[in-house]
Amino acid sequence: MNHVRVRFAPSPTGYLHVGGARTALFNWFFARKLGGQFVLRIEDTDTQRLKEDSVSQILASMKWLGIDWDEGPEVGGPCGPYYQSQRLEMYQKEAQRLVKEGKAYYCFCAPDELAQTRELQRQTGQAFRYNGKCRGISQTDALKRIEAGEEAVVRLRVPDRGQIKVTDLIHGNVNFELDQLDDLIIVKSNGIPAYNFACVIDDHAMNISHVIRAEEHLSNTPKQVLLYQALGYNIVQFAHVPMILAPDRSKLSKRHGATSIEEFRDQGFLAPAIVNYLTFLGWSPGTDQELITPAETVEQFEISKVSKKAAIYDTKKLAWINGQYLSSMSLNDVIGETIPFLLRKGLITEMQAGEQYNSIKNIIDVVRNRVKTLVELTEATEYFFKDVTEYDEKGQRKYFSKPETTDLLRQGRDSLEQIECFDVQHTEAAYRQLIEDLSIKSGDLIHPTRLALTGRMESPGLFEVMVLLGKDRCLARMDRAINFICKTLR
Repeated sequence: MNHVRVRFAPSPTGYLHVGGARTALFNWFFARKLGGQFVLRIEDTDTQRLKEDSVSQILASMKWLGIDWDEGPEVGGPCGPYYQSQRLEMYQKEAQRLVKEGKAYYCFCAPDELAQTRELQRQTGQAFRYNGKCRGISQTDALKRIEAGEEAVVRLRVPDRGQIKVTDLIHGNVNFELDQLDDLIIVKSNGIPAYNFACVIDDHAMNISHVIRAEEHLSNTPKQVLLYQALGYNIVQFAHVPMILAPDRSKLSKRHGATSIEEFRDQGFLAPAIVNYLTFLGWSPGTDQELITPAETVEQFEISKVSKKAAIYDTKKLAWINGQYLSSMSLNDVIGETIPFLLRKGLITEMQAGEQYNSIKNIIDVVRNRVKTLVELTEATEYFFKDVTEYDEKGQRKYFSKPETTDLLRQGRDSLEQIECFDVQHTEAAYRQLIEDLSIKSGDLIHPTRLALTGRMESPGLFEVMVLLGKDRCLARMDRAINFICKTLR
């Protein structure tokens, strides 16, 4: 195989979407597997849809996911510039060449005139196709009209009939009928190149060998092949990865939850888990393996293993994978990921993050196996950092509504107060002895104690919670719960 050069070419009209991230990853895996180059190009000629800071957000999201690029913004390279807005002169030059060679022409048809033609064709059941009104205008006359101030687009001459045959590395041979294609606009009236035209020129100028992109671009492929042929360029190899659909098999949108990498990051998902999840959206190593590292994927990645079928977006699966990473990652790494969430929620300060690192470490360690995201982890640790002033309503009804509960909590409190070595072994021994002495079920004492200490019906092991809170806070919270119950039962 010739030297591999692939590219990811996002348009900075928003954040990095999961579909875009998956496409970037597949390109990156392909390049790394075959020892090629991964090029990042920013397609920023659609000025009406550009969003401020979108480029920086896209770059930040890619870095966070661990996707590096060999050429592109912030890196440079021999085929720059890597922003389309800085390459306009090249597009104009190639457009003028096509016009001079008779392969393209200036079109002066006004938008309202085209709209009328489109409506007539719709009414007669025809597919819209430009009627070629301006095809016969000579270049001399066209240039005079432009010099006189008339606006014009540049169109590619597309044959009236025939086929474009594309060999796709995923979908195989795909044929397109030319009578379904329009005379493509390659340069707009404002001088900005159309997407397909700029894309082909850039891929050629950057020596791209393979174009791996979303299936939704398959319909652009015959248009681009026509442009490759007209421009006299060697045609790249195409591979169109399957679409990502919502669980109901509709088009993925905001109503299905988070769809951008930044949103997932803010919701407490880990970068390795997201990469793992996206890797399996349309690709499989052919085994039952569910957790995989980028290095393992690179070793096994083959474009032939990419599915033709649409991938189904399943955030429950992502949450499960994220939970697996939270449990298996080194504790220090999990702490590093969690502390910003604790700070954001106001549970700790920067100073406490340093001074109480070991205490925070122990708290996170007992909680992380019970949650799926960093947001859940933060919420699950809240009672370790803040006083408990409210109690779960269901728990109140179940455990705090019984008259005997206050007496049990008082005796539990007194047992804890007597412990000199306040560790898991001694706190559990004290409680087990009290349960035996009172001849009660374990839950009769343990459940209301958990509610008193945490405000919740569920937590890590009660005696681990006690030790992490410390004796003084345990006694204070038991007293507060007893007073609360007494007031409630009056």
